[in-house]
Amino acid sequence: MTSLPRPALALSADEARRIALRAQGFLGAPDRKSGVRGVLRHLGAVQLDTISVLARSHELIPYARLGAVGRDRVEAAYWGSTTGPGPARPHAFEYWSHAACILPIEEWPHFAFRRRAYRARPHWHHDLPDGAYDQVIKQLRAEGPLTATELGGAKNKGEWWDWSESKIAVERALMYGEVVCTDRRSWKRVYDLAERAVPGELLHDDLDDAECLRRLVRLAGQSLGVGTRADIADYHRLKGEQFDAVVGDSGLVPVTVQGWDKPAWADPEALETTPRGRHRTTLLSPFDSLVWERARTERIFGFTHRLEAYVPKPKRIHGYFAMPLLAGGKLIGRVDPAREGKVLVAKQVSLDSAKAVAPMAQALREAASWVGCDSVAVGRVNRPELTAELTRALG
Repeated sequence: MTSLPRPALALSADEARRIALRAQGFLGAPDRKSGVRGVLRHLGAVQLDTISVLARSHELIPYARLGAVGRDRVEAAYWGSTTGPGPARPHAFEYWSHAACILPIEEWPHFAFRRRAYRARPHWHHDLPDGAYDQVIKQLRAEGPLTATELGGAKNKGEWWDWSESKIAVERALMYGEVVCTDRRSWKRVYDLAERAVPGELLHDDLDDAECLRRLVRLAGQSLGVGTRADIADYHRLKGEQFDAVVGDSGLVPVTVQGWDKPAWADPEALETTPRGRHRTTLLSPFDSLVWERARTERIFGFTHRLEAYVPKPKRIHGYFAMPLLAGGKLIGRVDPAREGKVLVAKQVSLDSAKAVAPMAQALREAASWVGCDSVAVGRVNRPELTAELTRALG
């Protein structure tokens, strides 16, 4: 790291926590007018994942901030386009950010640095026969937007990573920026030529790497409110040295935070007013940007969380898709949910204390209603003496 400027402000741990909650949309009145698209613009990136238990993660993100927004409205907000006179304009596109993410279409130019990097060194090392890449581009140009299945099939009948030639080719074209995904059909990516789908004023790689990185560091700082070098760089999966090269020109303000053993930076606008307002009580996706970085979650909330979907079942502690419970601005429990018909089953509930019972019951009832369940069943509770109380609270 380069030499650091003198911190402009010292924040208490509580102040940093509240700044982070407000920046992520969990403190203060929800912005219902801007809706799901407002959440996407505010966060800058919404992570995608194939796991669907209560709902898919990209649906859970706006739900956690806005409440029971219709799931069809969520999909339309991400994948829809403007209507009216003039060409249709997509609201978002998919690309590699923190992971595979939905991103505001306005940020297309700022990922030019990553597209250039992929063209220089392909991320995937699948073999691709001569002509396969050009064939996919030719087919999209002739037939319009297509899924991998429509392009010739996504798999070679092997394991899930055994992609077909057309799937390898179109994913490589997506990484390079020649192809873009601005729509999904039944969870399948719909690929189109970037020259056709991305608005003309955004369709360029004119920005140099430094300009792209400055923008993404500033956006990450705004979305986090306050964070360390690792927090902010990880938001869009930048390298530490990339962060170092631009943070001085990003507009973020150096600060110290009580209990943090590393330097931090804050969004200057987040420092102008004291975070106040109503806290959300809700269940969080493990892929929510409030908690997706484990070290940050432990530092801010004193809460250790690990996604156990890929952990062998006998070694799981909290369950396959344990969702943290946010209440009163703190993480006070978690639940591993499942849906069985019209019943939301809380298979495994972990409560920090008896004070978490009422918020957990509230969050479970609201989540059940949102996904069309009419009751909640309680499985195992880490504190058995609280099982009856939780059941009554749900009742």
